Amino acid sequence: MEKLHSLDKLKEFIDKKTLAMVYISSENCNVCHALLPKIEAMIEKYPQIEGKKISIDECTEIAGEFSIFTIPAILFYVEGKEVIRKARFISVEELEQNISRYYNMFI
Repeated sequence: MEKLHSLDKLKEFIDKKTLAMVYISSENCNVCHALLPKIEAMIEKYPQIEGKKISIDECTEIAGEFSIFTIPAILFYVEGKEVIRKARFISVEELEQNISRYYNMFI
């Protein structure tokens, strides 16, 4: 996943992509670092989904803009609308089931 560095770039990414996933983490979060490779491997199965990551340490305003209270956080958008939000304790299997439903409806 490519890393974004600003709120404007994040909003632009969400608006331009039909299926967009955002992974929000922190540099000091061990769970964030452990979960990221699993999420990256999962979305490789869905070529129409584009994923980006952003660090809350670099871009603190995303916490307020997107109401992020805990990390890691995964936001999934379909045509610019948030349809899935998972945070803190994330089951990759459950997340994939939810994403595959939306993916199959739009692809």
